[in-house]
Amino acid sequence: MSADPLRLQGLTVRYGPLVAVDGVSLSVGRGGVFALLGRNGSGKSSLVRCVLGQQKPTAGAATLFGEDVWTHRARLMARVGVVPEEPDAPREMTPAELAAFCASLSPRWDGNAFSARLARFGVPERTPFSSLSKGQRSLTLLSLALAPEPELIVMDDPTLGLDAVARRALFEEVVTELADRGTTVFLTTHDIAGVEGITDRVGILKGGRLLVDEEVEGLKARWRTVRYRSEVTENRTDFGNELDEMSPERVKVRGWGIEGVVSGYSDEAFARFSARDGIVDAEASPLALEEIFLAVAGEEKGAAR
Repeated sequence: MSADPLRLQGLTVRYGPLVAVDGVSLSVGRGGVFALLGRNGSGKSSLVRCVLGQQKPTAGAATLFGEDVWTHRARLMARVGVVPEEPDAPREMTPAELAAFCASLSPRWDGNAFSARLARFGVPERTPFSSLSKGQRSLTLLSLALAPEPELIVMDDPTLGLDAVARRALFEEVVTELADRGTTVFLTTHDIAGVEGITDRVGILKGGRLLVDEEVEGLKARWRTVRYRSEVTENRTDFGNELDEMSPERVKVRGWGIEGVVSGYSDEAFARFSARDGIVDAEASPLALEEIFLAVAGEEKGAAR
């Protein structure tokens, strides 16, 4: 069986006494989309630099296709497309000139596909890079990254600062690539709502540590907002800890009752909870991925949202 396109094993990055990435292990299977989420300062940028072989980890390893990327970067990166956070290229070069330069470096360059993408995006091929909008620059770099038909594409917050139209175009192109060729995607993003519909698996970094690494559907299945009224009765013995079976992460008393965010929801546990003495008008509603992220990476556990 061939190796995963991307694997991190105990990856650690330190800057003096500061631990930016703390023992992160994860893998990204072929043809999947892995979205790494985290607040500013969570360690995402240091982790991405290690993935791309731009930085040697303090401990642990980053491997691409089963080989250490720091040791074999020149050969491995020929199989990888990169979309950086800040779209940058020589200011006076046009997309067509950038494509001609990149084509000279890649034996698998698909110039027709590059031109077709720019046409779909509405990006002019003969306009200097400096005269393109930020969205057009990002879509140009995405087109350059995809033209060599990479097996893995790494995208570092590619929609940052883009308008809604450019964000949608970028994500739709990623979905098209997955459908057409099974390209593996590893991306970091602040656009959690935008990525929710395309990612298979999600990781959440906080303080350099990977707190979540899970398939999106499974993650969303076990997180719920539970609302109810809790009445004191003669026979109650669990007043104040009635949510414990469903692993409460946030609990807040509202004017109408209690609202809790739980990470261990199941239909069976909720049915037992609803049947308890003194629990009135209980209801559970799903959380969007962004809400789960806020609960995991936001305030400290137990704090009011």
